[in-house]
Amino acid sequence: MEGYADTGPGVTRRVVTAAENRHASRGWWDADADNYQAEHGGFLGEADFVWCPEGLREADAKLLGDVAGRRVLELGCGAAASARWLAGQGAHVVAMDLSAGMLRHARDAAKATGIEVPLVQADAAALPFAGAAFDIVCTAFGAVPFVEDSALVMREVHRVLKPGGRWVFSVTHPMRWIFLDDPTEGGLHAVHSYFDRRPYVEYDETGAATYVEHHRTMGDRLRELVGAGFTLVDLIEPEWPEGHEQIWGQWSPLRGRLFPGTAVFVSEKAAVLR
Repeated sequence: MEGYADTGPGVTRRVVTAAENRHASRGWWDADADNYQAEHGGFLGEADFVWCPEGLREADAKLLGDVAGRRVLELGCGAAASARWLAGQGAHVVAMDLSAGMLRHARDAAKATGIEVPLVQADAAALPFAGAAFDIVCTAFGAVPFVEDSALVMREVHRVLKPGGRWVFSVTHPMRWIFLDDPTEGGLHAVHSYFDRRPYVEYDETGAATYVEHHRTMGDRLRELVGAGFTLVDLIEPEWPEGHEQIWGQWSPLRGRLFPGTAVFVSEKAAVLR
């Protein structure tokens, strides 16, 4: 979501195909896995569930409800710290990610912690699970913003959830797309249209996409959920906590105290299907 150039390598906003998107996302996260863990692994922990850069933890928020004995799928699990935390709470967890590089870190962390969870490499738009296989599906900044057709992801999640199941996901707050990815005062000026839904694309010297992230408005996200058959239970916009001084990309104390950086959508599948 930086400023945009017209020639490459560089960044722009343009339409991408599902195949181009998938190739870019897998390639980016495979290549960046080591750097990502080196920069953010300490904050995320080895067996902790952190919803967002604001530091909201599932242990405090309890957005998933009681997970003991429940079948849980973590989408876009990265190094699967959240999945290991869930396993520690008595859940039966499967952790899934598109990136082999991130899953390698998940395997290393499993050895370090002694907490093993099944790992699956797959696309969130084509979940390799039977219908009604899970009680809960969740992701903290995984999958949803990186898939060309996020409405399809919502439908896939609905399919694999049992009636009464819960779907909770966190993403960059939609209003953040108005601003540059700048944690300083330079990131306080609105420069982009909130209604420009073309994805942010980084590309190489050939013009091929190397990183893709998608913007949806708040209304878009709600329509995706409702269209898939979910009922919105809650929408959390975490406030920046006092004493939290860590900068994570565009997230910073300066910006966090003025406007939200994260939106957490809590939804449920109807207990009785009609």
